[in-house]
Amino acid sequence: MSGLSDIPAAAAVASGETGTTLSGAGAAARRGEARARRRRESALVLACQIGILVVFVGAWEYVTSLSRQTAFLFGSPSAIFTFLVQMAGDGSLWRDTYVTGLETLLGFGLGNILGTLMGLSLWYSRFLSRVVQPFVVALGSIPIIALAPMVIIWFGTGLTSKVAMSTLSVVVVALVTSYKGAMSVDPDQVNLLRTLGARKSQIFTKLVVPSSLNDIFAGLKLTVGFALIGAIIGEFMSSSEGLGHAIFKAGSLYVIPKVFAALVATITLALVLTWLVGRLERLLKPWQKTR
Repeated sequence: MSGLSDIPAAAAVASGETGTTLSGAGAAARRGEARARRRRESALVLACQIGILVVFVGAWEYVTSLSRQTAFLFGSPSAIFTFLVQMAGDGSLWRDTYVTGLETLLGFGLGNILGTLMGLSLWYSRFLSRVVQPFVVALGSIPIIALAPMVIIWFGTGLTSKVAMSTLSVVVVALVTSYKGAMSVDPDQVNLLRTLGARKSQIFTKLVVPSSLNDIFAGLKLTVGFALIGAIIGEFMSSSEGLGHAIFKAGSLYVIPKVFAALVATITLALVLTWLVGRLERLLKPWQKTR
């Protein structure tokens, strides 16, 4: 009889294990469906983007083929492509892209490091943050192009002045976004850590910095363009190479297709740098789900 009495219990255990297995299989199936849905959505988005680009370029080519004046004023995609091939063939495209990319990366890194460190450090003192706030606003309101002549006087006409221009374009934005992230930390979480005996430095490293990453990376994505603009402006003012120099030289000679060709290279550089920032974000924030 004892053996018969064990049958319902064994059946219940087996039923529970089967239910757990089915539940796990169902969760795996739902995750697979979600991944497939995201892939289909990404493919559809990419197809729409390519379609819009093809329609735009086709309309541009058609309009500029109607008259020589229109082609002179706005260039044509075919002429732009021809100049891109020529610039790639003689090496000027790769050399100018490398120079501008180096200036942008150095200014982007230096400006974000300085701005982020200053913005996060203001979390330590509300009094100090209130003191420096009007000065930060004043610095942020200065047009970066107005500083270009002085930067060239201070740092010369070489690489340093372009990096300085790129850094100045970035540092204030990085400071503001990182400070916003630090000050938006939940006060209840701060008080909880204090009651548990955490020091201020521990609260800063364990709570404030991780909680500020969303705002910091939002600032990083925003300042990619600012860093590139600063480098281009520096090349406009004084340079013998770089994409800014190529744009300025072609524009002064009224070679509009070559201007657009250098702009295409600039846009491509900005997209690559933005993609690298996104990869860095996924590396430093593995817990965040990507859509």
